[in-house]
Amino acid sequence: MSTPKRMQLVIPFLTVLMMLFFHSAEQEKEVSEGETALKEKIDHVLENEVLHGAVAGVSIRHAESGEVVYEKNAHLRLTPASNTKLFTGAAALETLGPAYTFTTELWTDGEIEDGRLNGNMYLKGKGDPTLLEKDLRAMVSFLREMGVREITGDVLVDDTWYDNIRLSDGIQWSEESEYYAAQVSALTVSPDDDYDAGTVLITVSPANKEGQPADVKVTPDNEYVEIVNRTKTGNTKKEEEVKVEREHGTNTIFIEGTMEKDDPVSKSWIAVFEPTGLVHELFHQSLVKEGIRVKGSSTKIAETPEHATRLYEHASMPLKELFIPFMKLSNNGHAEVLVKEMGRVVHGEGSWEKGLDVVEAEMRRLGVNMDTVQLNDGSGMSATNFIPAHEISQLLFQVQQREWFPAFRHSLPVAGNEERFEGGTLRERMQETGAEGNVRAKTGTLTGVSSLSGYVTTKDGEPLIFAMVFNHFLAEDVDEIEDQLAIILSEHVLSVKE
Repeated sequence: MSTPKRMQLVIPFLTVLMMLFFHSAEQEKEVSEGETALKEKIDHVLENEVLHGAVAGVSIRHAESGEVVYEKNAHLRLTPASNTKLFTGAAALETLGPAYTFTTELWTDGEIEDGRLNGNMYLKGKGDPTLLEKDLRAMVSFLREMGVREITGDVLVDDTWYDNIRLSDGIQWSEESEYYAAQVSALTVSPDDDYDAGTVLITVSPANKEGQPADVKVTPDNEYVEIVNRTKTGNTKKEEEVKVEREHGTNTIFIEGTMEKDDPVSKSWIAVFEPTGLVHELFHQSLVKEGIRVKGSSTKIAETPEHATRLYEHASMPLKELFIPFMKLSNNGHAEVLVKEMGRVVHGEGSWEKGLDVVEAEMRRLGVNMDTVQLNDGSGMSATNFIPAHEISQLLFQVQQREWFPAFRHSLPVAGNEERFEGGTLRERMQETGAEGNVRAKTGTLTGVSSLSGYVTTKDGEPLIFAMVFNHFLAEDVDEIEDQLAIILSEHVLSVKE
């Protein structure tokens, strides 16, 4: 009996379907085996005795689909430390845009006539965390070029763009002289191009003769801070290494300890008390150096009047460039400035409260479940920031669709890259492994807290997103566990491809 023509067509079609089904099933099996092997590797690392009594939250997903590959405790709310900056940074790029700049301005309520500015001069800050002493000198040079030789009124500084709350909730009093806990002001200055705004750089060098105090240099040079030098040069340093600390509530900086004659230079970045005042002094110094006389007071802080005229505007680098020192070096001050700036731009109030409202709203729009997240600052210094690893990896997945994502991704530290503004906080980690030059991720560190979240490509070319947050550990080498996990991801074959 011959097979009907219609049946002849159906049989090959069914055969093809069955082949496709079994081929697909085999592929799923291969992928599943790859994921199973990955799970076993990760679980083994997480059994490390260093983590006994601690909590580890891990979330790994495919970068292209967002599908979860591996999770453990991923929905537990954990303190993320500086992984908080991923949320602040994404919100800032979405709200302000990668081309956004901060400005510092000169205003007057008077008129310039015959070399005289008849009225008051206002130096108005709008949050620029990259302002340098040379920028202040450029402003004064501009006045000189305009022919100004005398200011008959006062020279005032205006930092009212933000509120006057200087420290976020996450800063403890014992940390207030540390560079990473500098006070936030709308008018502040940095000592160098790391842009640690609101700090001074203290350089301590051994003297030429034993018994003499070490040589101390302050950058920028100023009299706003008072140096108390209690050091000496000798050969008994042993347990007397140089210590630099600012006295609570003052700008008196004590330098103590012993240096040997062949010791290297010691550098310390110290946060100043009320950083607006430091800008004021540096600006006044520049006026004096340029030969511009001030007849009125030069020690006042006041809001620029509405009827004033703007004479000069200095713009910062665009936000996408600021993101390099911000994210690569994990600059806390930049994070907090961005929070206040978002509050000012969106709600007309430069405060943490209004700025964090903006961050939360933007995160919701980006698909993050903010009902399970708590943010109390923008930098991650607060121990009461709570974010599940699942939501960190979710954010990293969602931002890939934004136009500003290339700038965001480029700002993340690169594992093993020794260039400071490339490798950042990962420049000495994961070298000579599959993760070197592959892993791009944000670090985070507090006492008992460590985190690492970002992007990696597996050995077989599969792009992955990972988020790992560790809390409540007592050891100091949890970053080694993070590195092991990142290296596993970079060197793993997730699926077999024919």
